[in-house]
Amino acid sequence: MSNENLDQNLNDSQTAEPLIDTFDLIFLLIAGAVAVVYIYKDAIFGNKKIGTAQPAPISNSTLKPAGPPKKNKDFLKRMRDTDKNVILFYGSQTGTAEDYASRLAKEGQQRFGLKTMTVDVEDCDMTLLDKFENDYIAFFIMATYGNTPSEGEPTDDAVDFWELITTESPEFSEGIPVEEKPLSSLRYVVFALGNRTYEHFNAVGRTVDKKLTEFGASRIGERGEGDDDGSLEEDFLGWKEDMWKAVCEAMQIDQSEVKTGDRISAYKITELETFDSNNVYYGEYNEHSLMINSIRPTYDAKNPYPAPITNTHDLFKSTIRNCVHLELDIEGSGINYEAGDHVAIWPMNAEQDVVRLLKILGLWEKRDTVVSVESTDSTVSKKYPFPIPTTYATIFRNYLDIHIPTSRQFIANLANFAPTEEGRSKLTALGQDKEAYRVQVSDAHLTLAEVLESISPDGNPLNSIPLDLIIETLPRLQARYYSISSSPKSTPTSIHVTATVLTFNPSTAPQKTVYGLATNYLLQVSRVLRNIPHPESLPSYLYSGPRNKYCDEATSKIMLPIHVRHNNFKLPKDLKTPVIMVGPGTGIAPFRGFVIERAHYKAQGEEVGDTVLFFGCRRRDEDFLYESELNELFATLDKSGKLITAFSREQSQKVYVQHKLREHDEYVWDLLYNRGGYFYVCGDAKNMARDVNSGLIQIAQLCGAMDEITATNYVKDLRSKGRYLEDVWS
Repeated sequence: MSNENLDQNLNDSQTAEPLIDTFDLIFLLIAGAVAVVYIYKDAIFGNKKIGTAQPAPISNSTLKPAGPPKKNKDFLKRMRDTDKNVILFYGSQTGTAEDYASRLAKEGQQRFGLKTMTVDVEDCDMTLLDKFENDYIAFFIMATYGNTPSEGEPTDDAVDFWELITTESPEFSEGIPVEEKPLSSLRYVVFALGNRTYEHFNAVGRTVDKKLTEFGASRIGERGEGDDDGSLEEDFLGWKEDMWKAVCEAMQIDQSEVKTGDRISAYKITELETFDSNNVYYGEYNEHSLMINSIRPTYDAKNPYPAPITNTHDLFKSTIRNCVHLELDIEGSGINYEAGDHVAIWPMNAEQDVVRLLKILGLWEKRDTVVSVESTDSTVSKKYPFPIPTTYATIFRNYLDIHIPTSRQFIANLANFAPTEEGRSKLTALGQDKEAYRVQVSDAHLTLAEVLESISPDGNPLNSIPLDLIIETLPRLQARYYSISSSPKSTPTSIHVTATVLTFNPSTAPQKTVYGLATNYLLQVSRVLRNIPHPESLPSYLYSGPRNKYCDEATSKIMLPIHVRHNNFKLPKDLKTPVIMVGPGTGIAPFRGFVIERAHYKAQGEEVGDTVLFFGCRRRDEDFLYESELNELFATLDKSGKLITAFSREQSQKVYVQHKLREHDEYVWDLLYNRGGYFYVCGDAKNMARDVNSGLIQIAQLCGAMDEITATNYVKDLRSKGRYLEDVWS
């Protein structure tokens, strides 16, 4: 019954003659009484269901509303209410774009007196851009991401904005057609972040710039473009000085009169004397993981699932290098996956690095002190940089990335707090000299602790370094993504991970060994589970997790916080469609899942198209991943399967998968051109993926009798149709 009809019936009942007799009246009274008792049964009889855990917060102070409060997405009202004239929108996946937006906001405020605020683009109603006041300025700090990085898609938080501006007929709040330039009052600045090794370099930032201009907006200065493949920070620093000149001109600010005021603390840090220990975060990511007996939440990027490791072993036969295989149990978690998806593993910093930084900052004795950290800017969308209250040790272990090389601008800022003139001069020089910084810090992978130790007299703690500056500048510790190396057709409740453990000696500091943060964490956990002693010379991790939640003493299992990211790197829906996979090294990970899935259907009697895998490694007796398993799987596939290998160091001249691709050019061309096959690449983006792309163009020229331009366009067409897919990394 519609509401309209219901209202009409109610009105009719008010004017109709009484139709209820005594029996009906008694029946209705009894029914009403029963309903009241049922509704208030818990209050009358209590609620004590045997064997059922009741969801409850661990203390009254953790009581929360049923859902998060609805965000006010009217950013223009927020600007007016807080007297701001510059807003910085960011679209960020790993936190870099957010960090740059915050840095620009603070610099604009301190150097030029601008009234700035930063906001995540997903927290804003972007249809209001057509009401933007002409004496305001908007910054767009936009990263290019995508489920597979080569796709050139927006970050998760920028999807709605992306859809708004790229739809065929965008609609802003006033309903003015785009042909009439609805954003004519908008003045904006744009900085794009991406990776040049991918085909769609900075596609999101470039498209935002193009569309805003199409809609009538006016860009201030040149569009900035940062390349995450080694030069992002320098690209950003080089762009912003000219950008600020253009902004000052647009805002009629006389730069000759600009004075740098006192540093404004971004965060207020308070040491707590009284607190509820149950509510202190020791590495938990949110209140769900802090609460006891809470309702099972949805596990995602904001709430990782502690997945037990059910099996692990080392895939390499070498005693020098390691490649860890892990199997994660997701049964009962509500998590599902498909072959080709990514699993994110949330790491922690090594204890040696945590101790080192605490000591040089003079915080070692206070490492377990409980603190609150809160933004001093009431207009920011994120009031707290990480879960609070927490401890100094937890901040460095779980929430900040203290493992990365220190940025040049950070070093320049630290110079103001150096304890000696010698230290101040050293940091100032490194902050100004790009080449010296590259050799001594960036290429040498010098962490914050190492930089501070280099200016500390006799190794004494540097109490002069503001902790809020460190919290403001260091990026948040982010999850690391791995291509899932299993298939739900075979293991629906188990996700497999294949990870080569990263260690290297920097070229400018060969005496030093740098250990990959996440993979060495996985290595230690794997060794613990296999009862293999972990050398004291290697990084060690507090793998038991906050409050020992990642260790199950009853089952002797260790858990890893994870979530799954779905993507478009998928097998074709038609089993008969041929697939060609190129995956050297751990690039084999998603293809192991693909081959498992195709062999599964073949074993069930299904007709499966050609399944071809090009795999490469150094030597078959050293790092041939999943050798025996692959042989069995391809035996199952029989004539429809072909495993083609390249062992680069088994002969005098190195042979790689791209060479093997050319050796089988006629076969590859037949599968792609004549039989509608799909082409997949996983692994290194900078060299291997580029060479494979070039090799495929050459095959099209040779076997398809195409000139270079036609062949190049043919390969591009494969990509646009979703038949050439990449899952690559730089």
